[in-house]
Amino acid sequence: MGQGVSRRQLVHGLAAGVPLAAVLSSPALAQAVAATLTTVTGTTPSGRTVQASLAVPAKLPAPAVVLIHEFWGLNDQIRAVAAEAAREGMLALAIDLYGGAVASEREAAKKLMEAVDPAVATETVAFWIQWLKARKDVTGKVATLGWCFGGGWSLNASIAEPVDATVIYYGRVDRPAEQLARLKGPVLGHFASRDAWINAEMVGGFEKAMATAGKPLTVYWYDADHAFANPTGARYDADDAKLAWQRTLAFLKATLGA
Repeated sequence: MGQGVSRRQLVHGLAAGVPLAAVLSSPALAQAVAATLTTVTGTTPSGRTVQASLAVPAKLPAPAVVLIHEFWGLNDQIRAVAAEAAREGMLALAIDLYGGAVASEREAAKKLMEAVDPAVATETVAFWIQWLKARKDVTGKVATLGWCFGGGWSLNASIAEPVDATVIYYGRVDRPAEQLARLKGPVLGHFASRDAWINAEMVGGFEKAMATAGKPLTVYWYDADHAFANPTGARYDADDAKLAWQRTLAFLKATLGA
């Protein structure tokens, strides 16, 4: 246990005032905070059983946010972000698109990501959005939020089952205007200037397509690389990650009324 971090802080994590970055960068803290979430299950229209982790805010009813994991899978870090979102007044649901699998090595994560069936994942994200909309403790306002692999799926989810707000962290956004026209709420995108994959060309095309579709989009660029918001990675940029999260919370509170 680190200096200055009591057992109560370790157990209650963010609720006890531990900064989000400190929780995400510490496996012990992230695990402790993740353990405070509740596992929920559901059955999709095709009969598949799906699973997610739920964090409930102190005050209900509340707006809801669906969190979609990076290509590593639904790990403790993503669950810890859900706990932080709940602390900020949102009912937060961290969903699983890997069927329970989580990777710690890059090659294993890549295989998991490549094995995802888009039709199956689309059914999953749509199911959970509908699940949240049907809850009596949700105000009716729902957003999606994702990073990397999950950033692309945050956009895909909002196209498949329109929501009130969409947040994308360096996710794939090369979708045509006719698909983007299905979006209901505004979109916020965080992108990195040194990202060789989700680059200026892709994001520029996204901006043009969103304009053609007549949909509101706010884009922020950071002098950073892909995955700059993940404290466990080599590309982590503390200042940019903090700023991006502040912007994300402000955007969600403004659009959802949290």
